[in-house]
Amino acid sequence: MRRLIILALLLTVFIMACQPTPTPTATLQPTVEEPAEVETEVAVEATEPAAEEATEEATEEPAAVETEEPTEAAEQPTEEAEEEPTEVAVAVEAEAPTEAAEQPTEVAMVTEEPTEEVVAEAPTEEIAVEEPTEEATDEAVAVETEEATEAPEATALPAGEEQAAAGWTCPEGFEGQTLSVYNWSTYIAEDTVANFEEACGVTVVYDVYESNESMLARLRQGNPGYDIAVPTDSYVAIMIAEELVEPISLSNIPNYAHVSESLKDPSYDPGNQYSLPYQWGTVGIGYNITKVGEEITSWDQLWEYEGSVGWLEDVRGMMGIALNNLGYDPNTEVVSEIEAARDYLVERGGNVVTIATDDGQALLERGEVDLVIEYSGDIFQLIADCECEDFAFALPEEGSQAWVDNMVIPAGAPNHALAEVWMDYILDPQVSADIANYTAYATPNQASIDQGLIDEEYLSSPVIYPSEETLAGLFTITAVPEAEVEYNNVWDEIKVLLGQ
Repeated sequence: MRRLIILALLLTVFIMACQPTPTPTATLQPTVEEPAEVETEVAVEATEPAAEEATEEATEEPAAVETEEPTEAAEQPTEEAEEEPTEVAVAVEAEAPTEAAEQPTEVAMVTEEPTEEVVAEAPTEEIAVEEPTEEATDEAVAVETEEATEAPEATALPAGEEQAAAGWTCPEGFEGQTLSVYNWSTYIAEDTVANFEEACGVTVVYDVYESNESMLARLRQGNPGYDIAVPTDSYVAIMIAEELVEPISLSNIPNYAHVSESLKDPSYDPGNQYSLPYQWGTVGIGYNITKVGEEITSWDQLWEYEGSVGWLEDVRGMMGIALNNLGYDPNTEVVSEIEAARDYLVERGGNVVTIATDDGQALLERGEVDLVIEYSGDIFQLIADCECEDFAFALPEEGSQAWVDNMVIPAGAPNHALAEVWMDYILDPQVSADIANYTAYATPNQASIDQGLIDEEYLSSPVIYPSEETLAGLFTITAVPEAEVEYNNVWDEIKVLLGQ
C-alpha cells in the first residue's frame, strides 16, 4: 500500500514537472485580443491529474497542429511577411511543433484557435494594403508619362508669338489694361494686335473708319475713348491746331530711331511732337486689265473710259488731282481755282457709278467697276489675294498724291502711356515689316528695309516704293484751315451734280 501511495505521488510530481509554463502563450499577446483568458484556462486545466488523457490527446493533437498550421503560414505572401514582421514572427512561434507536442489536449485546442485567427487575419489586412499600393504606382507612372508627353506643347508658341517674343519686349506694368485703337480698315497685319496683347497682357479694342473726314468729325465731337488714331499728314496739322491730339514723349519710344530720315520732322508736325509715321503710299488707278484692254498711264484714260468707273471719297485727294492737272497748286486757297477744279471733275464724271469710301478694291473685284481711283496698297492687296493677272495699279504720268499716315494720341485718351508703348511696338522693324508686307503699303521704317524684312516683290515695285524721279512728280497735301470749308462745299456740290 505504501508503495502505491509513493508511486501516485511520484506520478503527480512527474505530471506537474511536465506541465508547460505560461510564458510561450504570452508571446501571442500583441495580436490576440484575449490572451489573458487563454493563459488562465491553460493553467487551470493543466493541473488535473488525468495522465491517460494527457498522454493520448498530447499524442493526437500535435500532429494536427503540426500539419495544419504550418500549411496556413506557408500560404502567406512573401511581400506580406516583409511588410508585417511582427505578426509573422508571432505566428511562427505559436506554430512550433515542438511546443505543441508538449502541451496537454486542452492547451493545444485553446492555442489552435487564436493561431488560426492570427494567420487568417494577417493576410486579409495586408492584401488590403497591397492593392492600393499597386494602383497608386500605376497612377504615378501614368501621370509621369502624361506630363512628359504634354510638356513640349506647353512651351511651344505659335509662329507669330515666337517672332514677337524674340524681338520687341513690352515694358512692365501694363498687364490687364485696355488700349483703344481707331484706324483705317484693311490697314494692319492679321497678328499685329494679337501679338501686342500677348506681349503686354492687355486687351486691344480695334475700331475702323473709311475716311479722314469721318475720323475728324467724330473726334471733333469729343473723344469717345480712343487712345490711338491714324490721320493722314494734312489732318495731323488740323488736329494739332484744334488741340485734338496730345504731345508724345519720344524718350518713351526708342524705336523712333528706326524711322527713315526723310520722314522725320515733317512740315505738318515739326519735331514729331504729336505724331509718328505709320505707313505711306500713293493715290492712283486700279483697273481690270481684261476689261480695259490696255495699259493705263494717264488720267485722261480714266476720264474718257466708256464703262463703269469709281472715284475715291477723299476731298483733298480728289481736288488735288484736278488742281494738279489744271496746273494749279494742289493746296491752293484761291476760291476761283478751287471752283475751277470742281468744274473739271464734274465735266469728267459722266462714267462715275460710285464714289467709294476706301473699298474700291472690293468694287473692282466684284466687277462693279472696271477702273477705280484708290490708295495703292488696297489694289496690291487685291492682286495678292486673287493670285491672278486680272488687275493692275498705275500712277498716271501727270502726277498724283503721295501721303503719309501717322499715329497720334487723341486728346483725352484714357491710356496715354500704353498708347506710347503701342507706337514703339509698331515701329519695331519686324512688326513694321509685317504690316507693310500684309497691307502692301510702303514702310517708314528704314531698319525694316536695311534688315531685308520687306518682301522683295514689293520693295522692287516702282509704284509701292517710287524712285526719286517718280516722287518728284507727286504732290502732297497740306492743311489749309482758311479754305477747308470751301473745299468741303465744292466737293458736296460735285457729288450732288454726279448723282452721288
